[in-house]
Amino acid sequence: MNDWYKNLIKPPLTPPSGYFPIAWGILYTLMTVAFFVVLSKPHTQDKYIAVYLFLFQLIFNFTWSYVFFEMKSISLALVDVIILLIILSFTVFYFFKVSKLAGFLMIPYLLQVIFATYLNAGILILNKNI
Repeated sequence: MNDWYKNLIKPPLTPPSGYFPIAWGILYTLMTVAFFVVLSKPHTQDKYIAVYLFLFQLIFNFTWSYVFFEMKSISLALVDVIILLIILSFTVFYFFKVSKLAGFLMIPYLLQVIFATYLNAGILILNKNI
């Protein structure tokens, strides 16, 4: 964690920094299992869409950290995470269409992205002078 982030005012419910590597380690494991479950299913239009959406949302997932921590652009990071949330919602929907197990495995990730959206928005509001 860099000094810039440590000095930001954070919204209520912000977890300690040790939470993030543990939570994301678990989430990436669940996402990987869900993705492989989808890949193991027969080829259908829904599977194709699910795979495409999954890979597309990963771009916004990975981009968020760079935009927030390296560019230090809280507002652009919020745009990124909102786009991620929208694409991820469709991804989860299509994962459920392909496999109920895969869909359920993605729910914790969806909840975490909702939480991340709250945190990002809260940081933006509380630090609007930055």
